[in-house]
Amino acid sequence: MTDSKYFTTTKKGEIFELKAELNSDKKEKKKEAVKKVIASMTVGKDVSALFPDVVNCMQTDNLELKKLVYLYLMNYAKSQPDMAIMAVNTFVKDCEDPNPLIRALAVRTMGCIRVDKITEYLCEPLRKCLKDEDPYVRKTAAVCVAKLHDINAQLVEDQGFLDTLKDLISDSNPMVTLSEIASLTAGTCLTALNECTDGGGQIFIPGLLANYTPQDDREGPEVSICERVTPRLSHANSAVVLSAVKVLMKFMEMLSKDLDYYGTLLKKLAPPLVTLLSAEPELQYVALRNINLIVQKRPEILKHEMKVFFVKYNDPIYVKLEKLDIMIRLASQANIAQVLAELKEYATEVDVDFVRKAVRAIGRCAIKVEQSAERCVSTLLDLIQTKVNYVVQEAIVVIKDIFRKYPNKYESVIATLCENLDSLDEPEARAAMIWIVGEYAERIDNADELLESFLEGFHDESTQVQLQLLTGIVKLFLKKPTETQELVQQVLSLATQDSDNPDLRDRGYIYWRLLSTDPVAAKEVVLAEKPLISEETDLIEPTLLDELICYIGTLASVYHKPPSAFVEGGRGVVHKSLPPRTASSESAESPETAPAGAPPGEQPDVIPAQGDLLGDLLNLDLGPPVSGPPLTTSSVQMGAVDLLGGGLDSLMGDEPEGIGGTNFVAPPTAAVPASLGAPIGSGLSDLFDLTSGVGTLSGSYVAPKAVWLPAMKAKGLEISGTFTRQVGSISMDLQLTNKALQVMTDFAIQFNRNSFGLAPAAPLQVHAPLSPNQTVEISLPLSTVGSVMKMEPLNNLQVAVKNNIDVFYFSTLYPLHILFVEDGKMDRQMFLATWKDIPNENEAQFQIRDCPLNAEAASSKLQSSNIFTVAKRNVEGQDMLYQSLKLTNGIWVLAELRVQPGNPSCTVRLSLKCRAPEVSQHVYQAYETILKN
Repeated sequence: MTDSKYFTTTKKGEIFELKAELNSDKKEKKKEAVKKVIASMTVGKDVSALFPDVVNCMQTDNLELKKLVYLYLMNYAKSQPDMAIMAVNTFVKDCEDPNPLIRALAVRTMGCIRVDKITEYLCEPLRKCLKDEDPYVRKTAAVCVAKLHDINAQLVEDQGFLDTLKDLISDSNPMVTLSEIASLTAGTCLTALNECTDGGGQIFIPGLLANYTPQDDREGPEVSICERVTPRLSHANSAVVLSAVKVLMKFMEMLSKDLDYYGTLLKKLAPPLVTLLSAEPELQYVALRNINLIVQKRPEILKHEMKVFFVKYNDPIYVKLEKLDIMIRLASQANIAQVLAELKEYATEVDVDFVRKAVRAIGRCAIKVEQSAERCVSTLLDLIQTKVNYVVQEAIVVIKDIFRKYPNKYESVIATLCENLDSLDEPEARAAMIWIVGEYAERIDNADELLESFLEGFHDESTQVQLQLLTGIVKLFLKKPTETQELVQQVLSLATQDSDNPDLRDRGYIYWRLLSTDPVAAKEVVLAEKPLISEETDLIEPTLLDELICYIGTLASVYHKPPSAFVEGGRGVVHKSLPPRTASSESAESPETAPAGAPPGEQPDVIPAQGDLLGDLLNLDLGPPVSGPPLTTSSVQMGAVDLLGGGLDSLMGDEPEGIGGTNFVAPPTAAVPASLGAPIGSGLSDLFDLTSGVGTLSGSYVAPKAVWLPAMKAKGLEISGTFTRQVGSISMDLQLTNKALQVMTDFAIQFNRNSFGLAPAAPLQVHAPLSPNQTVEISLPLSTVGSVMKMEPLNNLQVAVKNNIDVFYFSTLYPLHILFVEDGKMDRQMFLATWKDIPNENEAQFQIRDCPLNAEAASSKLQSSNIFTVAKRNVEGQDMLYQSLKLTNGIWVLAELRVQPGNPSCTVRLSLKCRAPEVSQHVYQAYETILKN
């Protein structure tokens, strides 16, 4: 009988029976009991109560039983640290056992027990194992040092383990050498690559070589490394092959394309990749995900191997979809005929997901290879004639993209599309059809009837369809105004008065105002010529692609995400990138440099320790927010130190050029068209203050929403958000998504005390229960009169959100520019006096790289975020902007911005002076964010 029998028992009182069996005198009975304990632990039962009884079983000569006990110990030592100390003597004894397998097992388990209390007891056994006569024990001990370093780095250094590792790099056994290198992540390994016969080593050494960057510009080291690694392309182990491919992909970046060896490498890379596709489906999938990255980076490697990616009838669906994706990436004028023939065949398969992807692929071929567009459209029309519902809907979606790519070329097929209007039931297909009708309304006689049929169930449609229907009807009105007045009134009313969706309301109000003030401008905006869509809309962003190429053969290359996106905590994750190409081939951007003033390698601790986060939030009343006292502003004491040596005095006579003097004139009141009189008269006419004019709107930069609280950490509630400042008001724009299986209600929010007194100015309003898979957008107004406590970092905000399920905590960093107030422009005389008065040690210097703005553009951008230019002058060819800003708590920050016109490095120099110098770093970050976005 197999060990599966241990997983079938669920009887009550099992713990007591196991306890008795573990203390039995019979060895077989004891082993059976430990197997039952491990089985229970594996399926999630809590058997920690048996800890002392299981530990007593360690005193045995039976290797199988010892392995099971050690497995239990690794799992429960962290929750029972005091009991785990009982096992120390056994570890010490086992490390001196005559059997090298037991010695290695003991030292491996020691490294996996992450308990601070017992690590110091394990140093002596570990030191002995590092000098063990058996290479397997030495190799295991070397890996254990790396694990111990992760637990207590100082202890490893104090005990001299690092020096021992360095000595062992010259070990006679290559397996040991590999483990030392793995622990030290340094060393020379080309020699070890040839000598090593261990599969793990053959995978690991190329991975280490991929991290190596030659120090000189000669092409010798790159070619040498590639020549040593190339034989691994014919290895039987697919992991070794992918590891070798990773090294070659990296070092090809450093080789000139003019070299004969470069062309030889391209030819050598194709066969091993093709061979990987003859393995079992699971390995095929991993290979295909990696090939997808390689094809995006260097399509020329596999451009002649299209046929190997043709789908086989017995391929699993996940393999089929990946092959289809790669086929599109390799499609070219030379092979498009056979690709289209294959895709048409796939579109008649029975697997719905595969058919949909095949139909979309035909559209992508049309967009990518212009010469094939007509044939693709003809193929799509043939598929529409099959009247298979999901085929028709996918075909309409891709034909819309073809219209965008090739305007005024294939519109003759619109009549055929309109015949299938009634069969459309998927949001994307309905939205695509509405776009086509609105865009080509002048060519469709009954366009108004078609759009009106969609309008009947407006509130039941998805947001995507509602937005497209609103735009489509406005387009129709601008093209046929006399026939569609009633229709446009109806849709504007539905979008603005009867909808809770902020995106839909905003778009409706914008269209309404455009139509009511200047129909000519509305026509220019809504019917403007659209940019052509790009050929490859699903390519991975180049910087991310370069990073993923460095992770070929790992989980990151399968997920197509960097390790930092899925490794919990991100500790130890290094961001990799391909080196810049050599000067003789195409240029590439150099890796981004760290901003000046920030220590290299340091990242702000966005999420504080759990103890810090829960300290005050657990005691918060999550009801409506209560305003606290406002902050008092310290008075400014004037001194008399001229830090610039009179440099600012000349500003008094200079007039700022085009800064601070722009007046926003209210738009002229336009006559309201009769066709729009009814709705506007019902209270919407003053929404945009058409008669009284428009005040100065602060167009402060708004960062895109980021995920602040992942669903996996909040029982299915995902919270994304960003911060905005509009006309003096600060808001936290939230997006709540319910990814759980139950409805969420009773939402409330509260902030911990923070550096600038940010607090909710109103309750968190979620007007309806949040159903599963539903998303709601909320704008939460904020005040700055809450309780104040200095945070680390200064702009850290700790938040508690409550709903009917639980209370959840998260932390985020708010951009400081949301705290820049509108009256932050300082008088020139005051600016000069204040600059002189602030001590010299309070001045901070920064550099903003890759900022190709002139002084006027920079000043305009900064003013929109309430950073005001007091004066401007030109000194030795440099434009100098003197600026001021004020925070909500009354702190003034003075700035000198130096812009060098025509500077090829695009570097802007920034000097900041402030009485509270701790804000300077955050103000600099605000400058950098605003100027670069």
